[in-house]
Amino acid sequence: MLKTRASRQTWLFVVMALLVLGAGLGLRDPWPSDEPRFALVARQMVDSGDWLFPHRGLELYSDKPPMLMWWQATLYSVVGNWRVAFLLPSLIAALGTLWCVVDLGRRLWTRQVGLYAGWALLFALQFTFQSKKAQIDPLVVFFITLANYGLLRHLLLGPAWRWWWLGWFFAGIGVITKGVGVIALLMIVPAVIGSALHWPRVRLHARDLRFWLAPLAFVLAIALWLVPMVMTALATRSGEYLAYMDDILFRQTAKRYAQSWDHHQPWWYFLGTMPSMWIPAFLAVPWAIPAWRRRLQRRDARYLLLLGWWALIVLFFSIPDGKRDVYILPALPMFCLALAPLLPGLLRRRDVQWLLGAFTLLLSLGTLAAGLSALLGKPGFEARLMQTRGIGNGEMNALAWAAMAMGGWGVASLLLFGRARRELALVSTLTAVWVLYSLIGYPLLNDSSSARGLMRHTGQRIGADAELGLVAWKEQNLLMADRPAATFGFNEPWDAQLAAAVEWQQLAPRRRWLLVHEDALLPCVDRRRAELAGIANRRRWWLVPSAAVQEPCVASAAERERERRLQREE
Repeated sequence: MLKTRASRQTWLFVVMALLVLGAGLGLRDPWPSDEPRFALVARQMVDSGDWLFPHRGLELYSDKPPMLMWWQATLYSVVGNWRVAFLLPSLIAALGTLWCVVDLGRRLWTRQVGLYAGWALLFALQFTFQSKKAQIDPLVVFFITLANYGLLRHLLLGPAWRWWWLGWFFAGIGVITKGVGVIALLMIVPAVIGSALHWPRVRLHARDLRFWLAPLAFVLAIALWLVPMVMTALATRSGEYLAYMDDILFRQTAKRYAQSWDHHQPWWYFLGTMPSMWIPAFLAVPWAIPAWRRRLQRRDARYLLLLGWWALIVLFFSIPDGKRDVYILPALPMFCLALAPLLPGLLRRRDVQWLLGAFTLLLSLGTLAAGLSALLGKPGFEARLMQTRGIGNGEMNALAWAAMAMGGWGVASLLLFGRARRELALVSTLTAVWVLYSLIGYPLLNDSSSARGLMRHTGQRIGADAELGLVAWKEQNLLMADRPAATFGFNEPWDAQLAAAVEWQQLAPRRRWLLVHEDALLPCVDRRRAELAGIANRRRWWLVPSAAVQEPCVASAAERERERRLQREE
């Protein structure tokens, strides 16, 4: 009977994870800021056959290693549908991360603890939000967590040499995914401290030669991408390839860490990010801190390694000036694992139940208020939102009703589960929020958020036989275009793009049109002869026929400086 009950609990968790993370798969196209970029690069890999040096339009894309794009392109080759394939890597990675956490909890404590860790992670705001987006972060979190899994299997449950080597190997895979995969190896630091102080359970097994062979696995993983890329760049002696190699190996890694040029934040930034982005799990921290302290005083090495690694990750990302909330995401799975053994006891406390109930009620009333304000509030608010987002009145009303349904479900859940099981009301409410947002919000927001509606209207307006050129374009414009579109550089200054586009247009003025970001229009374009194509991603786009270009498009110094500033802000 116990085995059956345990199996049911496990299968319930699996079904809920698939429901929450998989809802909406195939219902939307890539949304900015990063999703269209990676999907475009992946599609160009498939179209061109060049998987080693990724392109964005005509230019090489060297901001990130191509791991995510490889996954997307490979999965597209399997499923044959970009709407599904571009999100599948994040879904697979999120499910893999959950498996690592649940299985580690089971091995280090009990099956129940593993499931508690999984539930805490599944509904942590930052994890769920990022897992439903097609960005690199879910993938790098998976590889870092998998590396932690291998290291902990050896350090706390070993010796386990295969897992020790796999831990180093997947840390290397994390490096060629986003560069920061090496942080998984910081798990060794608290292990060394615990071993030196003779804490029970933790052992390095460093006298065995196999311990020192692990860095070879790390190097091998990095070499899988680095060696063919460098050899090809050096063999071809292409200036473009050499510049790509220099940018991705040095500027985008060590230099970005040591001399951050964007996202400047104070040193304590992550101390505010975790309480706001790791809810609801982080709500238990005030009670968890004294419990963790007691366990550390009892020399429990499981907490030493998990909490020590978490602290080192926070320190690592707090040192540079450049910080984003997503940087700290890799620490979340180990945080949930350290919290999980305490949750059964904490959930029996009245004050914890009261806090969970208050949080659920606040979330429910907030979504109810948002829906009501959209339906019954001042028309000016709704009109401004519709204008800036390019959303129609029908879509706006449907979103409002969806928000009200979320809030109503939350209130009903609180009443149904009562005072003693408010954690179930919270899980029920969060499930409803994510599922309704995915199944209703995705289709309603897709046209404006993905530029699908803008590019469809553009194609219909210019006709099937016309050619289209993009100026000051974003990745979603090229990705959603219904025909091969001409581009004139992505990182090129906007005035240079416009000048090159006008020259291209004049070669076949009757059938060539330009789609131009409003901020890139110069006085050479007569807006009375141009057409407003639409609004997407809070940007206004104009269709420019050749007749609308009245004079050579040459920017003045003031116009050029204004465009440079706007381009940097983009």
